[in-house]
Amino acid sequence: MARESESGLPVEPVYGPEALAGWDPARQLGEPGAYPYTRGVYPAMYTQRPWTMRQYAGFGTAAESNARYRQLIEHGTTGLSVAFDLPTQMGHDSDAPLAAGEVGKVGVAVDSLDDMRTLFDGIPLDRVSTSMTINAPAALLLLLYQLVAEEQGVPAGQLTGTVQNDVLKEYIARGTYIFPPAPSLRLTSDLFRYCGAELPKWNTISISGYHMAEAGASPAQEIAFTLADGIQYVRTALAAGMDVDDFAPRLSFFFVARTTLLEEVAKFRAARRMWARVMRDAFGARNPKSQMLRFHTQTAGVQLTAQQPEVNLVRVAVQGLGAVLGGTQSLHTNAFDEALALPTATSARLALRTQQVLAYETDVTATVDPFAGSYVVERMTDDVEAAALQLMERVEELGGAVAAIEVGFQKGEIERNAYRVARETEAGERVVVGVNRFASEAEERYEPLRVDPALEALQVRRLAELRASRDGRAVEAALAALREAAAGEANTLYPMKEALRARATVGEVCGVLREVWGAYEPTERF
Repeated sequence: MARESESGLPVEPVYGPEALAGWDPARQLGEPGAYPYTRGVYPAMYTQRPWTMRQYAGFGTAAESNARYRQLIEHGTTGLSVAFDLPTQMGHDSDAPLAAGEVGKVGVAVDSLDDMRTLFDGIPLDRVSTSMTINAPAALLLLLYQLVAEEQGVPAGQLTGTVQNDVLKEYIARGTYIFPPAPSLRLTSDLFRYCGAELPKWNTISISGYHMAEAGASPAQEIAFTLADGIQYVRTALAAGMDVDDFAPRLSFFFVARTTLLEEVAKFRAARRMWARVMRDAFGARNPKSQMLRFHTQTAGVQLTAQQPEVNLVRVAVQGLGAVLGGTQSLHTNAFDEALALPTATSARLALRTQQVLAYETDVTATVDPFAGSYVVERMTDDVEAAALQLMERVEELGGAVAAIEVGFQKGEIERNAYRVARETEAGERVVVGVNRFASEAEERYEPLRVDPALEALQVRRLAELRASRDGRAVEAALAALREAAAGEANTLYPMKEALRARATVGEVCGVLREVWGAYEPTERF
């Protein structure tokens, strides 16, 4: 009897040539580095150099996170990925009433230029690629990073990295939104234009399916809703008067890698092919870089278990292998203890070593797209693509990504799939090793990393010192200029940068934008 994939598609026990009846290699496969990029976005892929090895880190104060970054660089990390705490993600300062108890807990607290300066102290920003996982206030954090680079004497044109800047998925899967969709998209297009003029090597957005997957999306849902969001961002930039080939080469994506290795490989290959066709046929992109779906991958945090956490080492290795076989451009491997707490220095190093074993001890980097022509993977690629296209058509019928978000379509679809998975797990139909099968009565005691609660008081005190030492009149004048830009049509990033340079805080800048644009209140109909 056939099994079902994570997307609910049939998986046959045996595949043969009949699985690819009518399959056209020239149209559906192509060559590596050539349209439709099914086999990868670069001709040589990892045969000349491996993917960028990123480690997602950030906790407590900027000084503590800086120490962790230096350790990761010493151990061979080639790209940093910054985790921000919830108050920063929501545009609140550490001394705001809503921030109480959350400062520095799931990421680093960054309230001002002073914190960003400390965060990257001693780290050469012209030689490190940095990814920042920040969305609603993405523009602020990128500008703070640029200001620190200026202090280091690093020209903006040399800065490389990515800012996530994908607010649409916040309305779908995470909830760390600030403003309503329309002004949020305006801020996104302002950032596109700003980076086009000021930071030409920076990836202006990482359109994310990862968080949808963590909320329960199937592989087909993950790529369908992510690409639908991507289409919305392209339309927003075009409506703002930008040319598609001026901004599309700097778009990037962010996906999950689950333990279901074959379907994950198929998912990545299908997503590349789908995006290439959308960009060429729907938007008329002619620059090959505009048609390439370049993506970062993170192993599946939602599949980590608190029971027998050492088994997570195996899960992460399999997930990382799937990402590599699927052709990712950069990879973060989760630490085995992340179901319990923030990773320790030891577990973070082990996670990085997992990537290094894949890159340097296996033969998966010896050839491009090892699964090309595989009966099962090519059939799965076609099946996942077909299922994803059906969902994308439904989004279009509803009026596009924003209209579908406003009636709760994507969120409802994801929640229904998450409920199905939960029921299967509880019934034992879906095996989770160490949880509903092969459980151990005597669990080893594990001591997780704990963030010192005293750090919140330290951060609040630093904020008070900042406000006392800065030029208050200069801050007010800069915020007034930002308020005027937000109420009009000017690019908000230029006055925003001057406000941050004057040492306005993240909460103060977001507060001005809330005054002008309002705050988002969700509605659901599906």
